[in-house]
Amino acid sequence: MILIFGGTTEGRKAIKEIEEAGKPFYYSTKTGEQQVELCHGISVCGAMTREKMIDFCNDNDIRLLVDAAHPFASHLHHTVADVAECLNLPAIRFERIFPPRDLDITWCDSYEEVVDKVKPGETVIATTGVQSISHLKTLEEKGCDVYYHILKRQSSISKAHAEGITDDRIVFYGEDSIHTIGKGTLILKESGLSGGYQEKVDEARKNGMRIIAIRRPVTPKGFHIVDGEHGLRRIIERLLPEYYPLKSGLTTGTCATAATIAAYSSLSGQQPPSVPVVLPNGETIMVDVYYGDGYSYVIKESGDDPDVTNGAEIRAWVEPNEGSLVIVGGDGVGRFTLPGFDYPPGEAAINRVPREMIHRNLGNVHVKVTISVVDGERLAQRTFNPRLGIKGGISIVGVSGIIKPFSEDAFVESIRKCMTVAAASGCGEVVINSGAKSERMVRSRFSTLPPQCFVEYGNYIGATITIARELSIPHVHLVMMIGKAVKLAAGHLDTHSRRSTMDRDFIVSMLEESGCDKTVLAKARNITLARELWDIIPQDNIGRFVEVLTDYCHKACNHIMTKEQLEIIILKDE
Repeated sequence: MILIFGGTTEGRKAIKEIEEAGKPFYYSTKTGEQQVELCHGISVCGAMTREKMIDFCNDNDIRLLVDAAHPFASHLHHTVADVAECLNLPAIRFERIFPPRDLDITWCDSYEEVVDKVKPGETVIATTGVQSISHLKTLEEKGCDVYYHILKRQSSISKAHAEGITDDRIVFYGEDSIHTIGKGTLILKESGLSGGYQEKVDEARKNGMRIIAIRRPVTPKGFHIVDGEHGLRRIIERLLPEYYPLKSGLTTGTCATAATIAAYSSLSGQQPPSVPVVLPNGETIMVDVYYGDGYSYVIKESGDDPDVTNGAEIRAWVEPNEGSLVIVGGDGVGRFTLPGFDYPPGEAAINRVPREMIHRNLGNVHVKVTISVVDGERLAQRTFNPRLGIKGGISIVGVSGIIKPFSEDAFVESIRKCMTVAAASGCGEVVINSGAKSERMVRSRFSTLPPQCFVEYGNYIGATITIARELSIPHVHLVMMIGKAVKLAAGHLDTHSRRSTMDRDFIVSMLEESGCDKTVLAKARNITLARELWDIIPQDNIGRFVEVLTDYCHKACNHIMTKEQLEIIILKDE
């Protein structure tokens, strides 16, 4: 059993990641005011002393502690570290991502130091939370005009009033902007990106305010430290191997990036056994690396995902280059021969996100990076690459940087639990989407719906709407990119590439039905990816094509859910 200490954004991320294991866990918060939906988790409310935490761990067979509490919950961090050492339990600290400490900010280690740095008579806005009011009230004795930025919830308002703060001195998060106070001094904590730190700093700079920041406390020793959900899962897989039924892996893009970082380090004579890799979501994970004659390499680990590149050796050479950072493909890396990809025909099949990862991790350096894959041409024959017009090797790909495998039964059961929670919300409608990107694109349209009404279906469209019917959910909004839409229109209720492929002949017939001429039909017969359709369909025909496509999608789903119950939304991938 896992015990998570949360009440934060990191707590929510930990819940989401650990829920995927499909096993019970405990989620502990001090006040219980954070609204979270738990499928497998059990909520625990109330502060724990060292003795209570020890008793709880012993009574509930806790085998791993995850501290995802606020960076400034220093007492809790030390208690968790102490209990972990006492009970010989592994402990993970889920940190936030912190931007660099800028030199134009005045840094302090305590509230007493902050008070000392504020000049008499200044206008001050304190964004350090309601608990800090008692530490900052002495500013009033210096003649300062002080405003307090707090959460708009009754417990926070009551605490402020108890400290003698009147309503005209209270500024609420999400409603009142810092600039409404005018110029002066902003006091804030080093609360990380998820704590709104950068937004506060940016607004203060824009308004010419002086900034005083309190450094975050030092994390106690003994923790395994991560700063994102992917790193959390990977360390849990290592510390508690039996918890996740299927293990995660690394994309070829992450492997290529790690090999590149190691090869660049070798230029200065350093050859560490593992290197930090910043993933697309901003978190950092450690990846094991190895060294050859003039190059570095990573052995691709795919976890339990059925990936033909598992165990492949991905190499990187780095050499000085005048002018800029250049990335090229070597042996075993394929080349695009057809349009429709991130890069034009003739370019190495190293997709946009892996290239961006390499640029982000190396920074502004002038080098040439050559990526190669041992035996990549042979491996490519066991992939869809030849069919897609990628020749000579495999692709270097990956959107998140991490491969997260799911068993079909486990994933569908996870969908069922999420749909059950959505049905229980009482909203009467659910937005089902293929992933985070499509959900972000429609969030504004359904801004009044609570988060639990957005459910990810992955590829299991048929299973998801069947569950919706079984739960008697009155209205479902099915959100798709065009790639999944053309597969569904052709009758594939499961759109995974292992079970369904894009049917060009069927697409051509839909275009013909939409009134497109022979030139468009000819182009459609040669597309590699469905998203190319947005470029070849004339503007005058797009509306009609979307109608035809949507109609076929409804026909594919009609035996499960009628057109009146199911709205189909097709998004254009910009």
